[in-house]
Amino acid sequence: RACDELGVSIRQSTVVELFKSGDHSVAVTLPGGETIEARLLVACDGVRSRLREAAGIKAVEFDYGQSGIVTTVEHERPHGGTAEEHFLPAGPFATLPLKNNRSSLVWTESTYDAERLVKEDDFIFEEELERRFGHKLGRLKVVGGRRAFPLGLTLARDFVAPRFALAGDAAHGIHPISGQGLNLGFKDVAALAETIVEADRLGLDIGSLAVLERYQTWRRFDTFRMGVTTDVLNRLFSNDIMPVRVVRDLGLGLVDRLPSLKKFFIRQAAGTPGRTDPRLLAGEPI
Repeated sequence: RACDELGVSIRQSTVVELFKSGDHSVAVTLPGGETIEARLLVACDGVRSRLREAAGIKAVEFDYGQSGIVTTVEHERPHGGTAEEHFLPAGPFATLPLKNNRSSLVWTESTYDAERLVKEDDFIFEEELERRFGHKLGRLKVVGGRRAFPLGLTLARDFVAPRFALAGDAAHGIHPISGQGLNLGFKDVAALAETIVEADRLGLDIGSLAVLERYQTWRRFDTFRMGVTTDVLNRLFSNDIMPVRVVRDLGLGLVDRLPSLKKFFIRQAAGTPGRTDPRLLAGEPI
């Protein structure tokens, strides 16, 4: 509705065949030869972005050898709106509350085991699930389909090119541990919007590299920091090596006993806006 009121056209079920950036605009070619011209093209087409590749932007990629099983489960007792994450030797196991007595599940296993589990019948899958989920919410039942997605770390070397910008998973793909990928995407969109709006108010060309580099500078360090953090956390928790377990347990115990440090980690996990974050994240107009 908002797009209709603002005169923003939406094209669904289509792809970008190619695009070419010029001095004053970018020409985007759709199937059938139709061409759209704009001042800026923003690619948000996922971690295996075709547009990122077409723009000639390289990415650092690392395969964890893990896959995330995604499905929805129904349980007898209410979840109380609580999300949980358990750190198991194969990887994190997270439950996210949905409406009624349902939870969304992100279950990390080795790629081999994940692919095997999604192919099992419901009885075996639910038995394996119950071993990790526990019995506190009663009997579990898988509802809907289940899929396994390979996990890895992908960081674009550049977020921008002339008249072109990356946002969301097209710019970065991180491990789902602590669920920070969505927060990074929100920050990208808010920072890009603020950059574009302020440049337009000053009469600047929103697609120029000089304008877009402000967005890149704003977002690249935070993205790199979060990518490294999730990588270290995954390596720290996804193993059962005794010395690492001892250090890990001592660290968690220390955090639990220091309220200020505990609050810091809670704010980070919740995506609470900081002083340098875009104003939209704090609900402020731009």
